[in-house]
Amino acid sequence: MTQSITAKAVRGGLLAAAAMLLLGATPAQAAAQESDSENWLFLTVTRGDARHGDPRGTLLLCDPPQGHGKAAEACAELEKVGGDISRLRTADSFCPMIYAPVTVHARGEWQGRPVEYRETFANGCAMGARTGAVFALDA
Repeated sequence: MTQSITAKAVRGGLLAAAAMLLLGATPAQAAAQESDSENWLFLTVTRGDARHGDPRGTLLLCDPPQGHGKAAEACAELEKVGGDISRLRTADSFCPMIYAPVTVHARGEWQGRPVEYRETFANGCAMGARTGAVFALDA
């Protein structure tokens, strides 16, 4: 009996989590459309295993820059690469060889084109060196 109740509770929790993930993008997209911004990204950073970590997220708007502490710098970096996060230049830095995975995800629109980017880095230092201010949500 206990296994049956536990399984039902887990299934219900997973369905609720999936629904929240699907609906989570809707407020971000609505907020971007209300601001009439052509350049917006909903950014998330998940520390630990992407399947089990605790994601943090924010909406980055670039007309004018707003969304997190380094919004102006992030928008300037994205402008240089036409919104293509994979083309950001890696900064020269020395990062420790400590495995503490960080997964980043960006979804949005840049100059009318859809943007979808996801990558897992060995640690936060490697993430910062590769993506600059874009995923600096702690700032």
